[in-house]
Amino acid sequence: MRNHSTVTEFVLSGLTDQPELQLPLFCLFLGIYMVTVVGNLGMISIIRFNSQLHTPMYYLLSCLSFLDVCYSSVITPKMLTGFLYRDKVISYSGCMTQLFFFCILVISECYMLAAMAYDRYVAICSPLLYNVIMSPQVCSLLVAAVFSVGFTDAMIHGGCILRLSFCGTNVIRHYFCDLVPLIKISCSSTYVDELLIFIIGGFNMVTTSLTIIVSYAFILASILRMKSKEGRSKAFSTCSSHLTGVLIFYGSLMFMYLKPTSSSSATQEKVSSVFYTTVIPMLNPLIYSLRNREVKSALMKLLRRKMSS
Repeated sequence: MRNHSTVTEFVLSGLTDQPELQLPLFCLFLGIYMVTVVGNLGMISIIRFNSQLHTPMYYLLSCLSFLDVCYSSVITPKMLTGFLYRDKVISYSGCMTQLFFFCILVISECYMLAAMAYDRYVAICSPLLYNVIMSPQVCSLLVAAVFSVGFTDAMIHGGCILRLSFCGTNVIRHYFCDLVPLIKISCSSTYVDELLIFIIGGFNMVTTSLTIIVSYAFILASILRMKSKEGRSKAFSTCSSHLTGVLIFYGSLMFMYLKPTSSSSATQEKVSSVFYTTVIPMLNPLIYSLRNREVKSALMKLLRRKMSS
């Protein structure tokens, strides 16, 4: 009740206050958002309508594309509205809703990338047991666990933010409602919130990154033992796309969250956030399709089928 009686709406400062940059930035981020939506929905459609891609690897990839569309859509439309209409006001409930869904989706993405690394480990290190270990039931359980962790962590973070008081400035020095910018403008003690960001964020980062590192250590050892050059190049091409996306995503996340909230400027936080909220969702379908022969082959078959019909 105290929250709602003191602050009923927030003002998002956006990426920049310079009027001459609003329209160019609107065009840029609208283009990025359109590529993100078309690319990820296209990836889901290709996997859905091509029976050759009905494998655990592509099932997890389609789930990743779904996550990218969703969490880009949670942030980008409001940011575009701010560029075009200068309407940077967001209600208290709208801000908390945006924060909650963002937390679910970004945490789920971390665990989805770890699940994909484990899938690649099984495929390369235990190919004969791949269909047994990565059965449809196991894949469904993995995806359910990924979303369950994201939902649980979002409930914890959201609950802690709701207990904070915002009785001073209501200007969020960011382009969306995120944990760190909200903590910075609170007029109550944020020690618990900062501690939870380090504990939960650190646990999520360490758990998922260790899973990825260990998986790729075994993958690398297995690839180096391969005698066939063709087998090596295929394994490298399959894994390099996933590893590229992981490095960019985790690098920007660690820069944003695994440090004291007072140690970086608002500009640095915005630049870091742009990578994992808008750039990565756009790049993922490009990375996985351009470096994957099976996806390119399936896309060409689908285009030929559409043209002939």
